[in-house]
Amino acid sequence: MTMNPTPALLTRRSLVLASTSLTALTLMQPALANTDELALAVSAYAAGKKVTEGNVKLEIAELVDNGNVVPITVSVSSPMTAANHVKAIAVFNEKNPQRDTVKFDLGPRYGKAEVSTRIRLATTQKLAAVAHMSDGTFWSHTVEVIVTLAACIEGEA
Repeated sequence: MTMNPTPALLTRRSLVLASTSLTALTLMQPALANTDELALAVSAYAAGKKVTEGNVKLEIAELVDNGNVVPITVSVSSPMTAANHVKAIAVFNEKNPQRDTVKFDLGPRYGKAEVSTRIRLATTQKLAAVAHMSDGTFWSHTVEVIVTLAACIEGEA
C-alpha cells in the first residue's frame, strides 16, 4: 500500500500560511482598533456631527522624552463674541487607557480661545484636539507624537 505525500504537504503549507496570516492580522489589529477608537471618541464628542479639519491648532512637541508630563496648548481661531465663540475644547488620544484626555468649557467672556495644560501619554500615538463652536460646528487638528519613555500603561507596578 503506497501513500500519497501530497495531501500532508498541502496541509502543512496551508497551516503555515494560515498561521502567518493570522499572526500578521493579530499584529495589525491593535493599530487599526486604536485609530478607530480615536475616531469613535471624536465622533461621540461631536454627537455624530461632521468634524472639519482646521481652525484649531494643537501645539505639542513632535518628540517627547518623557510621557509622564507633556505640555500641550490648544488654540482656536475665534473672535470670542456672544454671537461667535468657542463653547468647548477637548483633546482625545489614540492609545492611553482612557480616550478623552482633557475637556475645557469656554464662553464669550473667556476672551481668548486658548488653553494649556500638561498630560500623560502612554506611548507614541495620535492626538486630536476638537473645538465645539457656538454655531454647533466642530473643528479639529490631529497630530502624531513620538514618546520615548512611556507613561500610564496598564499593569505598571
